[in-house]
Amino acid sequence: MLFTLIVPGLHGSGPDHWQTWWQRQDPTASRVEQGDWETPDLHQWASKVGQAIDQSRAPVWIVAHSFGCLAARVATEARPERVAGLLLVAPADPDRFGISDLVPRNRLSCPSILVASSNDPWMRLMRAAYWAKRWNSRLVSAGNAGHINAESGFGPWPQGQDLFRQLVHAQGGLPFGELNDASATDATC
Repeated sequence: MLFTLIVPGLHGSGPDHWQTWWQRQDPTASRVEQGDWETPDLHQWASKVGQAIDQSRAPVWIVAHSFGCLAARVATEARPERVAGLLLVAPADPDRFGISDLVPRNRLSCPSILVASSNDPWMRLMRAAYWAKRWNSRLVSAGNAGHINAESGFGPWPQGQDLFRQLVHAQGGLPFGELNDASATDATC
């Protein structure tokens, strides 16, 4: 069964935000609630995301936006086998918060897509490309889409839902976590 965690950014993705629309349409989706939506504290936010991942009955699909992308990336580091994949939309630049050294730079062990905009005030496209390469995420340019939020005109955002479906399909029936030599030799055809 598919379980989706919605991880908003600053201010919590209001009622017209695409994340809120998606959550209303997906009965398996739950929103990670932060104690303070106005204060981006990476450790606290990542801890909340980690708790939500740990409480899930099965590996989760994470749909994150803005600062929530950074929190999701940190949270997945300690529990890669619990995360099926990540859709990271318009991540905030960790340099803006002075936390670049806290964000993992290694490859993710699950499929991921990073959607960026060429005129996002929170992260330049070239910086998004840097992080996508580090995380081994597929980079998708949304063009001139601002911060890909309600203020930029993104309510339901069907193109984003298509990307999410592609991500889920990419994982398919593959095992979660990383493939090691022992599991490769145990496979039967």
